[in-house]
Amino acid sequence: MLAAALAVELVDELVDGTKSAALPLIRQSLALSYGQIGLLVSVPLLLGSLLELPLGVMAGHGRRRRLAVLAGGAVFVLTLVAAAAARSFVGLLAAFVIFFPASGAFVSLTQSGLMDADPGRREQHMARWELAGSAGSVAGPFVLIAVLAAGAGWRSAFGVLALAAAVAWLGVARNPPRPDPDDGHPARSGAAAAVRRVLSALRRPGVARCLVLLQVCDLLLDVLTGFVAVYLVDVVHATPGQAALGVAIRLGAGLAGDAAVVWALRRVRGLSLLRVSAAAAAVTYPGFLLVPGTGLKLLLLGALSVATAPWYPLLQARLYGSLPDASGIAVSLSSAAGLLGAAGPLAVGLLAQRFGLAWALAGLAAVPWFILGGLWRWPPA
Repeated sequence: MLAAALAVELVDELVDGTKSAALPLIRQSLALSYGQIGLLVSVPLLLGSLLELPLGVMAGHGRRRRLAVLAGGAVFVLTLVAAAAARSFVGLLAAFVIFFPASGAFVSLTQSGLMDADPGRREQHMARWELAGSAGSVAGPFVLIAVLAAGAGWRSAFGVLALAAAVAWLGVARNPPRPDPDDGHPARSGAAAAVRRVLSALRRPGVARCLVLLQVCDLLLDVLTGFVAVYLVDVVHATPGQAALGVAIRLGAGLAGDAAVVWALRRVRGLSLLRVSAAAAAVTYPGFLLVPGTGLKLLLLGALSVATAPWYPLLQARLYGSLPDASGIAVSLSSAAGLLGAAGPLAVGLLAQRFGLAWALAGLAAVPWFILGGLWRWPPA
């Protein structure tokens, strides 16, 4: 089951990396405006996340969750085919919007099933999960490059992604989870009972703390990655080529960091690794902002990417550990928290507009200290 689950995450991030690299070609092919590009990025995220909210609670466990995973995987493949065939902005937008909840069913529920299958190794499995995702994210642009080198276009790239997703779907279909004694539990209760279970889960020790820390740590993960190239060009006055190199270093070092986390968890506890990584980031990130010269900044950016690699997988593993009998609820709570966390990039952008990007990013220096405070007196999982 582990290999099949990791293949699902790899394909999901492969799609994301390829799609991001293909956006200029998509814009040219469909004659899209910058406003339409913005809608392609934001609307699927918002609507898809809203559609995904009840997914974890309603899917439940065992056979019900398996059916949800397989149905979501089938729609996942079909939306990639639909994106490849789209001839208008509306058609492409519809495919992207449907893709998000399909990804939630296929990917997020596969993740929760993996956590339930081996509760004693949640941290190790989440570290491998993150490594597979990073590999897919880095490989995505190369998929597009290979397709273009073969003389095809972005539509063919989406066709390749659909084929890869179908292979991952077959892998999951051939590896059913172990029978779950709670199979079908959500079917015996209504929406009101589901809401009560979610509220009860929020009151469990460590759940709210995990959700908050996951959203805060994302400020130095995905949010910072989104601003790296602009920061290097506008603040450091690097060339666009150097900025592209910075993004490549960011992703490559993150991949190396994910591999290091898998290795480190064989030797140290996850909580200790989290504390060390937060302390390292508390030093490395201000150094990245303060050192002169593009070369030194890129070096420290790589070090920061390695330092922050344990944050998402280990905090997510602790969230599942705080809800050992309710992994589906963990999926729904993560989606709800992600909607609130979407305000992070907006906040950074507004602060940059008011005070400048350098000062806006300087405020993120508080993130590692916040994480260290959140880890204070937290018992081992």
